[in-house]
Amino acid sequence: MRSLSACLYSAITLMVFASPAWSQEQKPATEQRSATEQKLAAPAKVSAERYTSRREHDPNGIGKFYMGREIARVMGHQGISWLERPEREEEERLTLLMEALKLKPGLEVADIGAGSGVISVMIAKRIGNGQLFAVDIQQEMLDALEEKCRMQNVTNVIPVLGTTQSTRLAPGSIDLAVMVDVYHEFDFPYEMLQAISASLRPDGRIAFVEYRKEDPTVPIKLVHKMSEAQVRKEAEQPELGLTWKETVSTLPRQHVIIFTKSGPAAVNR
Repeated sequence: MRSLSACLYSAITLMVFASPAWSQEQKPATEQRSATEQKLAAPAKVSAERYTSRREHDPNGIGKFYMGREIARVMGHQGISWLERPEREEEERLTLLMEALKLKPGLEVADIGAGSGVISVMIAKRIGNGQLFAVDIQQEMLDALEEKCRMQNVTNVIPVLGTTQSTRLAPGSIDLAVMVDVYHEFDFPYEMLQAISASLRPDGRIAFVEYRKEDPTVPIKLVHKMSEAQVRKEAEQPELGLTWKETVSTLPRQHVIIFTKSGPAAVNR
């Protein structure tokens, strides 16, 4: 019989940090967090200045705020069909995203919030003898990703079961970290950026792919959008060791906001 803590951990993993932002028309049913799940997801000590909570908030958010924005709800593995929807290429032009990432053979890449592996497989096929580390906190997502790789004979994808506060990637091991429509859903964005920055090699890059909040015509719920200014506000905190490099605007609905590693990420104690 599994211990109580193991059962509670299994319950928590039903909530993932990896999913694309949902449209107002197509968003699948989300899983609601119980009070127990929210308490267990919180670290032992959370800075009152860093995260705040509000009773009245966007119904598509979790009521937790960071640097002026509400953190969005996420979906569980039951929403895989959303990730795999056939119209996704037309809506997001993922092939243009691959060009924006400037991929080349031999790169060590991390897909943070990999989900069922749509982005992971596309990247893996473009980096030759490089490796793709597919990070997700939900084992069911990683199981689906491994099956996709098997079916497509993709052998350079390494699944990594992370947590809401850690990628579990080795320090200084990654050339490029990619987050596609997921950063705005991280329960602990500060801690995750610390972990991602620490995993980057010198001059390594991190790419935020987010639906443009500046564009009211993008048919995505507001809390699932991020402005370039907000991303930069959060990523350019000095202790994270990240410097803005460029913002690519060739995608129809998203911007690709790229930073480089400019110094060591400070360890939060």
